[in-house]
Amino acid sequence: MNKYKMQLTAEQQAILDGKEGEVKAKVMETLVMFGDIFGAEKLVPVTHKQGHLVTSFGIGLLKPLFSTMDKLIAGGVKAEGGFSVDPRPLDYDNVKCNFLEKLVFNKILYSQQEMYEKQLRKVGLTGSSKFTCACYLDEVGNQPKEGDVLSWAESSAVVYANSVLGARCNRNSGMLDLFGSIVGYVPYFGLLTDEGRKATWKVYVKTTKKPEAQILGSAIGMKVMEDVPYVYGLDKFLGNELTDDAKAYLKDFGAATASNGAVGLYHIDALTPEAKRLGEKLLADNCKEYVIDDAELERIYKSYPVMWKNKEKEGNLCFIGCPHLTYSQLCDWTDKIVASLKAAGRKKVAVRTVLTSAPDVVAKFKQTKKYAELVATGATLTSICPLMYTNNPLTKMHRIMTNSNKLRTYSAARYYKDEEILKKITGVKEGK
Repeated sequence: MNKYKMQLTAEQQAILDGKEGEVKAKVMETLVMFGDIFGAEKLVPVTHKQGHLVTSFGIGLLKPLFSTMDKLIAGGVKAEGGFSVDPRPLDYDNVKCNFLEKLVFNKILYSQQEMYEKQLRKVGLTGSSKFTCACYLDEVGNQPKEGDVLSWAESSAVVYANSVLGARCNRNSGMLDLFGSIVGYVPYFGLLTDEGRKATWKVYVKTTKKPEAQILGSAIGMKVMEDVPYVYGLDKFLGNELTDDAKAYLKDFGAATASNGAVGLYHIDALTPEAKRLGEKLLADNCKEYVIDDAELERIYKSYPVMWKNKEKEGNLCFIGCPHLTYSQLCDWTDKIVASLKAAGRKKVAVRTVLTSAPDVVAKFKQTKKYAELVATGATLTSICPLMYTNNPLTKMHRIMTNSNKLRTYSAARYYKDEEILKKITGVKEGK
């Protein structure tokens, strides 16, 4: 007899009863217990079979994670549709570290990285290049369709899939994303439901120019927190079609809403799939309102703390690409760096600069002449997670600059607008 509130189908009950093994039964039980907590009445099939796992790093302290993986492997259990995973934490060839930093990374922080990646392969990792927070990019290939039900956890990927692709996924925690991919079911609540996808905020963008994606997302995230916003006025700057530029903008915008708040879904009037199809039918009753103008964006920007020990000094390390850059962003940043260096009368960047992108995007980019142009500037290209790099307390010795609101939020990195970042890394003097 089912001791849980959730109503299960005969097939689901059979898995819970151990008909497909004790380990898979435990996986199912965990999902059912999770669903009960949130009032889910049932489980629904995962229709986009390829999962995405948020936990990509072999931190030595995560012994329960490694133990769980061992049990899955011993029980012959894996994600049948495979999965991609968040970025690796290290790349010494392209993100140089000193001896002490390496010691902390190798012996303390990520001492189990090699072992953990072996575990990942055994439970369904689809390939050695599938380490990215932007698994939905065309080059990576883990791209669901509108209406697909997913089992993902990475916050920036979940908000992108829900909003830009129109798929359906809750913001799961690590390992629950893998469990859903293993049994092929997830609890039906929250952003999986029509009601849960309705907006409770109407946000009006009334800026005089295209707002910085990361600051706009930050403002909305901090205001609405975990609620769903319906955004008016942004289509004026992005258009009514999801072009490469629009999708890249919404990638960065969404990541900021998810990290500076807890947004898992947003609707952009006349642009995102559900907003184009349903319009204001997506609005819940008694929506709250938030107006964002130039002054509000500037207020948000100036509110960001500077966590550097020496606040008055210039930055000496810059990360661009959190979440990972799209191919078009990578090309655009290369062009901008080259042009800005020329304008400044320089050949090399003035600050150690690291661009990050998905391994499959990097491989594509390396086949073009732009890669040689980027390398010639002294900038480097990697596929690591900048946030995982900054987990090392010794990296606080660097004054890290970034245009990522996610990285700013979770580290001591200092946020700058794109134009400011470009000037600083290319040595352009203020006022030029």
